[in-house]
Amino acid sequence: MPKQTFARLPGFRDFPPEDLAFREHIFGAWRRVSVRYGFQEYDGPPLEPLNLYVEKSGEEIVGQLYHFQDKGDRKVALRPEMTPSLARILGDRHRSMAKPIRWFSIPHLFRYERQQKGRLREHFQWNVDVIGEEGVGADVEVIAVALDGLRDLGLDQGDVHARVSNRRLLGAILSAIGVEDTRLPIAFAIIDKIERTPADRSLDRLQTEVGLDEVRARAAFGLLDQGGLDDVKSEFGDLDKVGLELERMEEYIGSLQAMGLGDFVDFDLRIVRGLAYYTGIVFEIFDRKGESRAICGGGRYDNLLELVGGDPLPAVGFGMGDVVLGELLRELDLADPVSPEVDYFIVIIGEEHRELAYAIARSQRDKGASVQYALREQPVRKQFTAAGNAGARQVIVLGPDEVARECAVLRDMASGEEREVPLKELR
Repeated sequence: MPKQTFARLPGFRDFPPEDLAFREHIFGAWRRVSVRYGFQEYDGPPLEPLNLYVEKSGEEIVGQLYHFQDKGDRKVALRPEMTPSLARILGDRHRSMAKPIRWFSIPHLFRYERQQKGRLREHFQWNVDVIGEEGVGADVEVIAVALDGLRDLGLDQGDVHARVSNRRLLGAILSAIGVEDTRLPIAFAIIDKIERTPADRSLDRLQTEVGLDEVRARAAFGLLDQGGLDDVKSEFGDLDKVGLELERMEEYIGSLQAMGLGDFVDFDLRIVRGLAYYTGIVFEIFDRKGESRAICGGGRYDNLLELVGGDPLPAVGFGMGDVVLGELLRELDLADPVSPEVDYFIVIIGEEHRELAYAIARSQRDKGASVQYALREQPVRKQFTAAGNAGARQVIVLGPDEVARECAVLRDMASGEEREVPLKELR
């Protein structure tokens, strides 16, 4: 009977040491920057009640999930995102917590979607959230964390940029040009896809589905395509709702400029974020060439925690996945190959000294050093080859003559220099 082989599931990844090291390189930057900004790490279970996601996203989400009925007859799903879990974890807990709450997490997430460039069926995601603060300062803090996380990995304003907008501002502008409140969600959906849709099709939808005449539809299209903050201010700034949100955007962008991050930021009304729960300032971060999917996306979601069963709390956050980011780092040669490293390799010339090697290894490991040695008797040359393959910085050679003098030879593998070291210093 032929031996059965098992292929990796489509859309999933293996992480051999070199790939795991690259993943941990990304995670390390995410954690360093989070801590610098005073955020605390949290986590939750990878399996949650299915209704936690249905309540937030509707029944249509079910087709995108890994879900099943468990042995307790509960409908459950592997988590596709972290925000619903965040809301559940906070629950009543937040009432006794000082505000704002500054939390971050790096969960493993799963979605049953078609595999394509930048999108798999599993990924890790850096989630950063500020809960309990409605001021623009929280919005500024969150995008600053995201940008500094990318800077820590070697990316600068020539590599990536954040496209920022404000759903309240856009809604006020659309209302001013004649879009009814009931049709705003349709208008947002059209604008969300406007860069991936032929212009004449978008213009047609703005007229037939949103109710604008051709002149207003073309004016809206032109503002979306080329309008900056100054254009919005000159055309709509005298309207109270628009003026209020313009002030928020000017404070937002001005604060980022004061932080030295202004060159990363572009105002762009076409960024609305497809998820309906966003309520204010939103952003997406892309590579400058525009060749990849969004690296990161986020914004203000003041109603979401209440929607999934929590208390009404202002909140703002983002998610940054490791897949698109990893691809970009590799394309820009910022994914340095990771070679194995070990502090010491002990070369045992005579098997009678193996127990001495074990004692030295134990002593050095207790001091925090990494140590390897051949696990069975091997020729000296083969042991030195193994030391090189292991990336040993230094080799401890236990030769019979040296051991008889209570010494060992210590060789620096980079320079080739050798010196004798008393055994009492090694064990």
